[in-house]
Amino acid sequence: MTQDTAALATRFLELHRAPTLLRVVNVWDAASARAVASVEGTTALATASHSIAATFGYEDGENIPLDLMLDMIGRIVAVTDLPVSADLESGYGDPGATVRRAIEAGVVGGNLEDGMRPLPDAVRAVEAAMGAARDAGVPDFVLNARTDAFVRAEGRSPQECLEEAVTRGLAFLEAGAPVVFVPRVTERAHVERLVAELGPQRLTLIVLPGMLPLAELEELGVARVSYGPWSQRVALTALQQLAERVRDGEGALPGDVRPLT
Repeated sequence: MTQDTAALATRFLELHRAPTLLRVVNVWDAASARAVASVEGTTALATASHSIAATFGYEDGENIPLDLMLDMIGRIVAVTDLPVSADLESGYGDPGATVRRAIEAGVVGGNLEDGMRPLPDAVRAVEAAMGAARDAGVPDFVLNARTDAFVRAEGRSPQECLEEAVTRGLAFLEAGAPVVFVPRVTERAHVERLVAELGPQRLTLIVLPGMLPLAELEELGVARVSYGPWSQRVALTALQQLAERVRDGEGALPGDVRPLT
C-alpha cells in the first residue's frame, strides 16, 4: 500500500458521496480494463468475480483460487490510474486478510457478500474488512457490503426480502461499510424504501433487464450502479455474432470495430 492508494480510496469514496450517480462497467482482465478506462468520462473500474472466474474456467462462488483471482486483479490495477474496486465474493474464508491482500494489489474498494449468513456473522465480516483497511492505512476503503436478501429469496415475499435488506444494510453501515449493495432490486418502490432507510448515496445496485433509467436512479439518491457479469456477456455475445457471420460466409469485420489501444 502507498500513500497514493489511500488518496485514491478517498477519491473513490467521494465519487460515491457525490449526487451524480457513479456508473461502473465491470471488467475481468487487463484488456477489458484498458477498453473501459479509455472511454471518456469513465471515473472508476470494478472487477466482476464471476467474469474473472469464467476467464479461467471456474464456476462462480469462490471456486477460483484466491491467488489467481488476486493476480488478475493486480493486472487490472496495473493498467489504469483510475480507482479499482474488486469483487471479493464472501472474503474467501477470511475477509480481513483478503481485503488486506487486495489493498496490497492496489484496489481501493471491494464487494463483500453476506450469503445470508446469520447477521452477527455477516456484521463481523464487515468489521474485519474495514478493520483491515484501517490497519493498512486506507480508512476510506469503499467496502460495498452486499446483502443477498433478494438473491436468496427462498420462498420469502418481496416485502420480506425488502425488510431483510433494510435490516442487514443498516447493520453493515453501522459496522463501518460506506455503501450497501442490494442486487436483484429493480422496482422503484423498493429503491425508494432502501434509499429512505439507508440514506442517500448509500445504496448501490446492479443494472438488470427492466431496471429503472439511470437518470431516475440518480434522482432517487442511488450512489452507484454496476454491471457485474453482464459486461462480459455483452462482449462474448459480440464474439459469438462474429463467429456466426464467419460461419455464414460473411468474412468482413463490422464497420464499427475500433482499433486496439
